[in-house]
Amino acid sequence: MNLIRPAQKSDLERIAEIEVFNYRLNFYPIFRNDTFYFSELRTSALAAAYAKEPAGLYVYDDGVVRGFVQVVRQEIRKLFVEPVLQSNSIGAALLCFATEQLHADHLWALEKNTRAIAFYERHGFHLTADKKPEEGTHEYLVRLMR
Repeated sequence: MNLIRPAQKSDLERIAEIEVFNYRLNFYPIFRNDTFYFSELRTSALAAAYAKEPAGLYVYDDGVVRGFVQVVRQEIRKLFVEPVLQSNSIGAALLCFATEQLHADHLWALEKNTRAIAFYERHGFHLTADKKPEEGTHEYLVRLMR
């Protein structure tokens, strides 16, 4: 049974919800920007943005959308799993799909997101020397390659 499929319009609100929950959980402690995380970051706005540009979105769906991955030109742009469902191999399945089926071979991760970096390293990615500033912040993104 293939649990990963292309995202459909009906999935966009759920995808946005997963992303917002993950942003608040993983990035708010780093950036501490109340205005962005609790006023500007909205599921409706994210879903509308995905509706305009749904490129490369795939969901893990076993009857419920539990996570998603976005791959554009062999780059993993986003990979998120519902926070309460993490550590259940959903992220690993999405990553495997991205690398094997979509030939994804690189991504950028927030340097302070050590949990994500460790996850990617456990699954065959390695840190490179490439680093770039995260736009509008004092933080950096690091590049991982497969």
